[in-house]
Amino acid sequence: MPYLLDGNNLVGTARRGPGGDEDRDALVSEIAERLRHTRASVVLFFDGAGRSVSLGHLSVRFAGASTADDAIVREISKSSRPRETTVVTADRELARRARDAGATAMSPADFWRRFGAVDAGPARPKDAPVDVDDWMKWFTEEGNKKRG
Repeated sequence: MPYLLDGNNLVGTARRGPGGDEDRDALVSEIAERLRHTRASVVLFFDGAGRSVSLGHLSVRFAGASTADDAIVREISKSSRPRETTVVTADRELARRARDAGATAMSPADFWRRFGAVDAGPARPKDAPVDVDDWMKWFTEEGNKKRG
């Protein structure tokens, strides 16, 4: 069952930040860590332009000239089994559009509960930068890929 996540909405509800690069990077890192021991397929959509990446079971996409909401609805329409797709958002309008397209809507709180807390290890100072290149390298190394 694929999960389509409304990234900008999650930044606002989960990270409570303004949605800048640091907040997006922190959200991507947290979701990637939570998915490490699962087989869940997640696509995280953000508004605007950016570099799309695939990190195992997590893909990060940018909507470009359209909105992330529109990109999510388009993704549902491409599915041969939209009922197996879950859209994670606190945006009521997007949730309605997802349901109208045949998908299920889930709140961010339910998503976080489903994928549990992260064992973060040593605490990282709040203002410490996230090294995206470092975690991207970690997820692409053969020894760190989960084998099915």
